[in-house]
Amino acid sequence: MGLLSLAIWTPVFFGAALLAFGRDTHAKTVRWVALVGALVSFAVTIPLYSGFELGTAAMQFSEIAPWIEQFHINYHLGVDGISLWLILLTAFITVIVIIAGWEVITERVNQYMGAFLILSGLMIGVFSALDAMLFYVFFEATLIPMYLIIGIWGGANKIYAAFKFFLYTLMGSLLMLVALIYLYTQSGGSFDLATWHKLPLGGSAQTYLFFAFFAAFAVKVPMWPVHTWLPDVHVEAPTGGSAVLAAIMLKLGAYGFLRFSLPILPDASHELAWLMIALSLVAVIYVGLVAMVQTDMKKLVAYSSVAHMGFVTLGFFVFSDLGMAGGIVQMISHGFVSAAMFLAIGVLYDRMHSRNIADYGGVVNVMPKFAAFALLFTMANAGLPGTAGFVGEWMVILASVKSNFWVGAAAASALIFGAAYSLWMFKRVYLGAPGNDNVKGLTDIGGREFLIMAVLAIAVLYMGVYPKPFTDVMDASVAELLRHVAISKLN
Repeated sequence: MGLLSLAIWTPVFFGAALLAFGRDTHAKTVRWVALVGALVSFAVTIPLYSGFELGTAAMQFSEIAPWIEQFHINYHLGVDGISLWLILLTAFITVIVIIAGWEVITERVNQYMGAFLILSGLMIGVFSALDAMLFYVFFEATLIPMYLIIGIWGGANKIYAAFKFFLYTLMGSLLMLVALIYLYTQSGGSFDLATWHKLPLGGSAQTYLFFAFFAAFAVKVPMWPVHTWLPDVHVEAPTGGSAVLAAIMLKLGAYGFLRFSLPILPDASHELAWLMIALSLVAVIYVGLVAMVQTDMKKLVAYSSVAHMGFVTLGFFVFSDLGMAGGIVQMISHGFVSAAMFLAIGVLYDRMHSRNIADYGGVVNVMPKFAAFALLFTMANAGLPGTAGFVGEWMVILASVKSNFWVGAAAASALIFGAAYSLWMFKRVYLGAPGNDNVKGLTDIGGREFLIMAVLAIAVLYMGVYPKPFTDVMDASVAELLRHVAISKLN
C-alpha cells in the first residue's frame, strides 16, 4: 500500500474500529485508541513532506489501480505542491480535535471520535484524488460524518443546522456531477484529470461548466451570497466540528477551483475573473462588516472565516504567481488560525455554557494563561505581521495591487475591519473587571488545554515568521498551473 493510501485509510480504519467497539466500551479506552489512531495517521503523512521533491510540478507518490473498469474509473492518487500541505494540515488538525474533545464529550464517545477519524481520511482522499469520479465520491462522502457530528453533538438547533449544511452542499454538488459526466463523454470515456486538463472545449461549454463547478465549490468555500449556511452550522456544531469545518472542509471548495475550474476551463476562468473578484471583495468587505455586529462569539468567527476565504478566491483569480501562492498560503494559515479561534471559544463555552459576548468580561483576571493565547490568536485573526494570518493576506493584497490598484485597495481595507471585529471581541470578553460572578468563578486552562493552545500557537507563529517551507513546496506547481491556464483551449 502506498503512502497516500495509508494516509487515507489509516484514519478510516481506526474510525471504523471505534464504531465497532460499541457504546458500552469504556470511554477512556476509546479516547486512547482514537488518539493513537490520529497520531499514527499524522505520522503516516510526514514522509510525504520529507520525501517530497522540490522544483517539479509532477504528481508525486502516485498510485493507480482499476476501480470500475467498465467506465474507466480508476483509484488514482497523487500529490503535488498544491495539495501536500492540505493533507498534512488535515491530519494535524484531527490530532488537535481528538485531544480537544477528550473530557468534553461524554456521550457516544466512540462514535464522536470515529466520525472525526473517518472524516479525516475522506478529506485527505479529496486532496489526493486524480480521478474525477474518485474525487466526487470522497467530496460527497465527507458530508456524512460531518452531518452526524453536527446532528448528534450539536446545540439546541442542531437538526436544522445539519439539514441546512447537507442540503446546501449536496445541491451544489449535483451540478458538478452533471459537469463531470459531460466531460467524461467529451473526453471519449475518461475520468482522468490530466486528460481533462488537455481537453479542447468551446467557449459556451466552458462557461456552463464553470458555473456548474462554481455551484459546488462556491457553496463549500463558502463565497457570498451562498455563505448563509455557515454561521448557523458553526453556532450549532460542537467545538471540534467547528474547528474541522473552518480549518479543512472549507478548503475543499477552494481546492476544487485549483484542480477543476482553472485548468479545465481556462478561457471561462479568465472571462469570468471579474465576477469571482467582485464576489471575493464582497465577502472580504461586506461580510467583514457583518462580523462586527455579531453578539455570538462563534457567529463572529464564522463570518470572519467567510471574509478570510474571500482572500483565497481573490488570489486565485488575479492570475499571478504571488496571488495564487498567497491564496494557498491563506488556506493553510486560516486552517491554523480558525481552528485556534474556535477551540479557544470552546474553552470558554465548556466552563460557562454561553457563547454570548455580553455574558463575559474581564476573563484575563481569572484565566491569564488562556487570555495570552487568546490574544495571540485574535491578533493572527486580525492579520498581525509575524503571525500566520498576515502572510497569505499580504501576498494576495500585493498581487491585487499589481493587477488593479483599486481591487488591491478594497482588499486592504478588510484588514481594518478584521482588526476592528477581532479586537472589539477580545476587549469585551477578556479585558476590564470581571463581568459577573460566573466569570469570577472561572478556572484557568489545565495541561490538556494548554498543550492544544501551545501547539497551535507554535504553528501560527512559525508560519508567520518563516513561511518559506510552505511557499517552497508550492512554487513549481503554482507556476505550472498558471502556465497551463494562460493557454486557450477553445476548439
